[in-house]
Amino acid sequence: MRLLERARKEWFMVGIVVAIGAAKLEPSVGVNGGPLKPEITVSYIAVATIFFNSGLSLKTEELTSALVHFKLHLFIQIFTLAFFPATIWLFLQLLSVTSINEWLLKGLQTVGCMPPPVSSAVILTKAVGGNEAAAIFNSAFGSFLGIVVTPLLLLLFLGSSSSVPFTSIFSQLFMTVVVPLIIGQIVHRYIRDWLERKKPPFGMVSSSVLLMIIYTTFCDTFSNPHIDLDTFSLLLILFIIVSVQLSFMLLTFIFSTRNNSVFTPADTVAIIFCSTHKSLTLGIPMLKIVFAGHEHLSLISVPLLIYHPAQILLGSVLVPTIKSWMVSRQKGVKLMRPTV
Repeated sequence: MRLLERARKEWFMVGIVVAIGAAKLEPSVGVNGGPLKPEITVSYIAVATIFFNSGLSLKTEELTSALVHFKLHLFIQIFTLAFFPATIWLFLQLLSVTSINEWLLKGLQTVGCMPPPVSSAVILTKAVGGNEAAAIFNSAFGSFLGIVVTPLLLLLFLGSSSSVPFTSIFSQLFMTVVVPLIIGQIVHRYIRDWLERKKPPFGMVSSSVLLMIIYTTFCDTFSNPHIDLDTFSLLLILFIIVSVQLSFMLLTFIFSTRNNSVFTPADTVAIIFCSTHKSLTLGIPMLKIVFAGHEHLSLISVPLLIYHPAQILLGSVLVPTIKSWMVSRQKGVKLMRPTV
């Protein structure tokens, strides 16, 4: 199972490169009005497919067991959807005086506004042996919360860049995100036993559809002669993203392990991953809606496309270190307990 999961992650990262390469070779195929008709197949069908698939695979009963950890959930959601975007905004005020492409900087802000992913934080928390139930709940709850909060944050920080009316954003999000999720959950109740036996490749389905979205997004980029992406800005954004991830992981670790903390070592593991990971599956479709028709959409999407594989790679590298810390801390807690 672990090898299959690793192969799927590697396949998706290769898929991103192939999708961008294919868009560069023949961008006319995936532009609006082209043979793929992305204004229909991507904006509606592909996005709805992703969230129906998520609703079908989500085990609601596993999430209810984590509801009692109120302080843990509050910490993660406030950090992810308030502290993270606000800190990025302050940081970008400093970067705005540099020569970095302004649309890449706006893309960094969109990363800060995104909710946690449904899968990667859970997978890494489980790999370490942390509080998996809390990771599942916060990833799922954060995704639902993000449907409302993320568009608000995007309009708050980048409102002048959006050409879509506020009501249109929420109506389209409701029809392509909320409704498919609800339908997926309803269908899940009726075919639960079959899903447990067959274990369909939900991750592969969502990843395949997502690659189509990424492909059409970059088709728009390469078909626009007015877009200029310099290598220096791109490399600098990569460095900034890795630095941001490490800094926020360290911050969540410090906050959750202070002397008067109510969190266990297993809780801290869930906090580190859930608070710092950002959803590509939710993010790209939302950007497609909020910035529909915007000539710099693909540049705005670049930081999120970098952030997603970087968080998986960085998290995977840190799993042994975090696991070693958690095990040693748990042993220390057991030794401190008085014997009866």
